[in-house]
Amino acid sequence: MIHIRPATPADVPLMLAFIHELAEFEREPHSVKMTEEQLLEDGFGNDPQYDCLIAEWDGAPAGWALFFPIYSTWRGRGLHLEDLFIRPQFRGRGIGKALLRRVAAIAAEKGCTKLQWEVLDWNQPAIDFYHSIGGFMLNEWRIMRVTGDALAALAASETEGKV
Repeated sequence: MIHIRPATPADVPLMLAFIHELAEFEREPHSVKMTEEQLLEDGFGNDPQYDCLIAEWDGAPAGWALFFPIYSTWRGRGLHLEDLFIRPQFRGRGIGKALLRRVAAIAAEKGCTKLQWEVLDWNQPAIDFYHSIGGFMLNEWRIMRVTGDALAALAASETEGKV
């Protein structure tokens, strides 16, 4: 049966394994730069940046959900679900829905007005699942991102012209 619990520092190696498995599924295994040390500091250090739930099936690690607070100037508090991943051998057992329900309950407890996440356009099973639980696509919005050297250059340009 399904058991969902908050992640602990001892789960960091498992969390990193889930990250690598998800990256493999999303056809981006080379993109993972995360380390156990960073996960430990960012999730369980003095200034936690995320929350994480671990789903187990009969005691075996089956999946996870990692999420963090966001804020909307239009609606107020929200949660962003960064990752929801179920290992292939455990799919179809309701684990994903149970994790999503738990994250939604946490959002409601925190007074959030929305729960949001991203999905790859080719992942039709996930899109169908999200539609089945009331999720909807924001087709008119596009994600913008600055990373790596471009992020460093943008940050450095902030100091230009200052005395």
